Amino acid sequence: MSSTSATATADAQPKPNGLEGVVAASTALSHVYGDEGKLVYRGYDIHELAGKASFEEVAYLLWIGHLPTQAELDEFTGKLGQNRTLPDAVVTALRALPANTPPMDALRTGVSMLGATMTDLFDEVPDQDEAVALAARFPAILAAFHRLRQGEEPIAGRPDLNTAQNYLYQLFGTEPEERHWQPLETYLVLLADHGLNASTFAARVIASTESDLCSAITGAIGALKGPLHGGAPSKVLDMLNEIGSVDNVERWLTDALDRGDRLMGFGHRVYKAEDPRAEILRGMAERASDPDFFALSKTTEDRALALLDERKPGRKLYTNVEFYSAAVLAAVGLPGDMFTATFAVSRSVGWTAHVLEQLDNNRLIRPQSQFAGEIGKTFVPIAER
Repeated sequence: MSSTSATATADAQPKPNGLEGVVAASTALSHVYGDEGKLVYRGYDIHELAGKASFEEVAYLLWIGHLPTQAELDEFTGKLGQNRTLPDAVVTALRALPANTPPMDALRTGVSMLGATMTDLFDEVPDQDEAVALAARFPAILAAFHRLRQGEEPIAGRPDLNTAQNYLYQLFGTEPEERHWQPLETYLVLLADHGLNASTFAARVIASTESDLCSAITGAIGALKGPLHGGAPSKVLDMLNEIGSVDNVERWLTDALDRGDRLMGFGHRVYKAEDPRAEILRGMAERASDPDFFALSKTTEDRALALLDERKPGRKLYTNVEFYSAAVLAAVGLPGDMFTATFAVSRSVGWTAHVLEQLDNNRLIRPQSQFAGEIGKTFVPIAER
């Protein structure tokens, strides 16, 4: 077969686009019903959990399979509290990072160091204890790095505080107010899992090779860092700060769309209706944010959706989770560059749950690719080229 005919044959085949529509795994953990705008964790609609269940209860649900009794929850939170301490080697590695290191890079480094130094815990076969130990240390890694880059020393967590409270306490050194930690806890519940997204798929692919848990989760962190996945909330904050005021919304959005710029916080690969997490976060932002900032956010959302509908009719673009994540996380006191890393604090539960589920009935994930190049070429010696 000639190279021309081979290429023509390849071109005639439909090319997969980002694996869209391809079922790559079976999971009982969570599912996104995109056409309905519905998210389910182990049978519970997200509206049944957000603002009602604690983050620890949701972590237990995803890892164990049911909501805990009070006795089970007490034992579980005790285990989380026991696993928040960082080895000296991890703190030393974080201390060596430049102050301008992106927090996601610091988190990736910290998780990798956990796997390299805590070899008595993180062995070659991931299990439930490893999942708890790793996820519990995500907030501690980020808090330690944030304090170090500000010239302050890391502080130990407190066993009497929950995950959201401990995260803010270890970040800022003061006991957090309820108006700060409660919105953060609901945010953590909302982001804990989300079907087979890019970072979760990356973790499952790595786990399917029978690699270790820290390797799988390090890969997931790398995937989440990308702006097309989890790296958008800080860019939403940048956009809103650049717009500056309600009076500037129309002109700023029109100019951006005229330039062909992408508006951050709108559209989703799966949802063809409103993202239920965005709906819940909008209400939280209204209660927690500065009124002027919420007015700016809401006006920007309303006008952006109207303009996108005018310019891209039929696309069904809605506000996604990143848009109001920015308002909520800013309201609880987090700096913009910590937004995606805080996303990872929540998603660490889902990632580790997926790794364990993958290994329950493992088969190496090895999809086929469609070759689109030429064949039949003849080697020419270098002197004759």
